[in-house]
Amino acid sequence: MQIDSALREGATTATQVCMNIQPADRVYIMSDDATWLVGQALKEEALATGAEVKLIKLEDFGTRPFTEMPADFMQAIFDFNPTVTIFAAGSQKGELMFRINISKQMFEKGIKFRHGHMVSITEELMRDGMRADYQKIHDLTMDVFEIVKKAKTISFTSKKGSDITARFAPDLNWIPCHGLYHNPGDWGNLPEGEVFTCPQTVDGTIVADILGDYFSPKYGVLDTPVTFYIKDGWVEKINCENKEIEKELWSYLNSNENGRRIGEFAIGTNTSLTKLTGNLLQDEKLPGIHIAFGDPGARATGADWAATTHIDVIPTDCTIKVDGKVLMQDGEFVF
Repeated sequence: MQIDSALREGATTATQVCMNIQPADRVYIMSDDATWLVGQALKEEALATGAEVKLIKLEDFGTRPFTEMPADFMQAIFDFNPTVTIFAAGSQKGELMFRINISKQMFEKGIKFRHGHMVSITEELMRDGMRADYQKIHDLTMDVFEIVKKAKTISFTSKKGSDITARFAPDLNWIPCHGLYHNPGDWGNLPEGEVFTCPQTVDGTIVADILGDYFSPKYGVLDTPVTFYIKDGWVEKINCENKEIEKELWSYLNSNENGRRIGEFAIGTNTSLTKLTGNLLQDEKLPGIHIAFGDPGARATGADWAATTHIDVIPTDCTIKVDGKVLMQDGEFVF
């Protein structure tokens, strides 16, 4: 297949705008069978800057899913000594800790790099969310960050029945994910646009149309939403008309000690997006709320706990209030 102009434009934005790849950079791109054309487009547009670029395929290191780090995988990265890494590959069941450990081991090795995380990226997303104006996304994200960073309480409702109140601790950090990752240590998802933290506690009901991790590529936009009943920051029960999804999801949430604990509370800020695609990587950036159960990203947020799973859930058409002041009405920012 050929790299069309829209796909190439998305790759140019990712490499030259978001990651600011320069001639002196060493760029290590991780792709797989499912995303190989995206990987090739990223490689070509990174090469166009004059940088040194290496593109690898995950399947060359073993049989997936990778529930453990494959032999020689990290050594190949260490040998290349990248200044920029991009993970542009699919999400498979059981691979969360593999992905987390890539960056963790690089930090422990002392490699000074910036990272673009594009898990479950597709050609469609490259032509859509990756072609946004990332300076505008940056500016809006920072505006929202300034509003929420000292919030004590954020509540939201949705047309489908979500009704949540979240409370926040001053010692837990809000992180602006604006899409411009130009300095060593900068890290973010692409397509981008969100502000997130680990909440102190959450209570209420969430009615979600999208589930994260491997549920996203498996189920896409749900035919029937999943309702989560939450008390003191933990899921007490879930309900879905599709009992197969309900059973699978409940098993996932209970697969580790903190799997049912809310580790992320986030506000999407990519206003170029107008509808759900079924791909969590992009859909969580849609203006509105998303919440994740499981790992709280402790290195960034300052949380003092961890989990081996992390699954985002997305309600739609949210109305958001920050300490009683309306930030969003039915999915539209109003400040």
